[in-house]
Amino acid sequence: MSTPSVIPTTGVPQPVGLRFALIPVHGYGIAGATVARMLDPEGNGQARLLHPDEGVPYGARPVLLAETTVYGATCVEHMIRNWSPGLPRPWLVLISDAPARPVTAARYRFRALGSRLTGSATVPYLPVLRTVESAEEALKDKEVKAAGVKLLRQMEGR
Repeated sequence: MSTPSVIPTTGVPQPVGLRFALIPVHGYGIAGATVARMLDPEGNGQARLLHPDEGVPYGARPVLLAETTVYGATCVEHMIRNWSPGLPRPWLVLISDAPARPVTAARYRFRALGSRLTGSATVPYLPVLRTVESAEEALKDKEVKAAGVKLLRQMEGR
């Protein structure tokens, strides 16, 4: 009787499950695609944008993506009001649409929704997003890289 051979797994990539299910609350764009790549720096499927009306996969953290505008705040408020009680509370990632603080009405709405969220994080205004064709191209920029590291640390609680 032969003994089973042991195949070393050192260096063999292990499958990674979806950790962050991103839900853009008011449309898809380069900012959302870049945030998805920020949360999945290795590109191994830890984060992805969900399709419209796609359910949150089991085990993934839901993440709402919104711009820091009053319209973005209104969309988040609507989404939270209709949030299924069977789902975990979502994270909110606010993407700055300008190099200034959000207006008072938007800040007030986001703050009022805070107790219904797991947490919130803000991605600063990144001018390079206006000039790139893809999230991969955006990640070559040092400001985008730094914002991605900060965002991932905040979402992982480090």
